[in-house]
Amino acid sequence: MYRYEGVRSKKWTVRFKYLFFVPGYTYTFILRRTQNTRNILSRSFWMVLLRITSYITHIQIPSTTQIGEGFYIGHWGMIIINPSTIIGKNFSISAGSLIGNSQGKHAGTPIIGDNVSMGQFSMIVGGVKIGNNVLIAPGAFVNFDVPDNSIVIGNPGQIIPRQESPTKAYIVFPVE
Repeated sequence: MYRYEGVRSKKWTVRFKYLFFVPGYTYTFILRRTQNTRNILSRSFWMVLLRITSYITHIQIPSTTQIGEGFYIGHWGMIIINPSTIIGKNFSISAGSLIGNSQGKHAGTPIIGDNVSMGQFSMIVGGVKIGNNVLIAPGAFVNFDVPDNSIVIGNPGQIIPRQESPTKAYIVFPVE
């Protein structure tokens, strides 16, 4: 919740609004409940609720996906993340984005670092490593390793290295 509103997230009115009227937050809330519940009966309840929410929001992030704290869905709809993907903290994703596996040269699923932001309709596929403080521009296709402090643009993707974090303006209210 902190990634959405900062210190205002402590107000119950803000929490209510986001839980019931912001689909990206609602999905994240239910996903975290599913991941953190150990009781089999409770877990079954949250898994069913996650599946229903997935149909409504068109977000497909399985509960087995490892995502660090500070996960942020900026725009909801048609977001797909492979269950074997490992994602660091303060990760932001937008509508139409895909993180998936592939076969061949870069077989496997991505490992994504901290403070990474994915723009709309961007894709990361294969057993690649995305560094920390990386901005994946809208529409970019990434099937190669990306070093820290970089921007990836285009299809095929091109890396633009930076001296400092290009995601500083895109990661709002980061979790420390």
